[in-house]
Amino acid sequence: MRNTCVPTGVELKNTGFGYTLSLIGGKYKMIILYWLAENKVMRHNELKRSIGIISFKTLSMMLKELESDGLINRKEFPQIPPKVEYSLTERGQTLIPLLNMMCEWGENNRWSKQEDMQQ
Repeated sequence: MRNTCVPTGVELKNTGFGYTLSLIGGKYKMIILYWLAENKVMRHNELKRSIGIISFKTLSMMLKELESDGLINRKEFPQIPPKVEYSLTERGQTLIPLLNMMCEWGENNRWSKQEDMQQ
């Protein structure tokens, strides 16, 4: 019998698959993790510029959630004006291969749907 990520009769939130989705789900979390993996350390405004169309409030909320989940570090420097830097934790770094696989899959498959639609 095949082992499944989402067994019948089990709530999604009670599975490893559901747990992973709860951490990286949403419109911007994976993008934030990607930019931090690429740049190692970034400040709030750098992330905002890199992502593009994301509000200050949404970015702040996503960063707080990622920090709360133990995926990113927030380092505050006691100076004026305040300086805060974000980076991936060791735990957050373990998600990067998953994001890379998703990127690779998308690159390999995004054109196949368009080609199928044209036929």
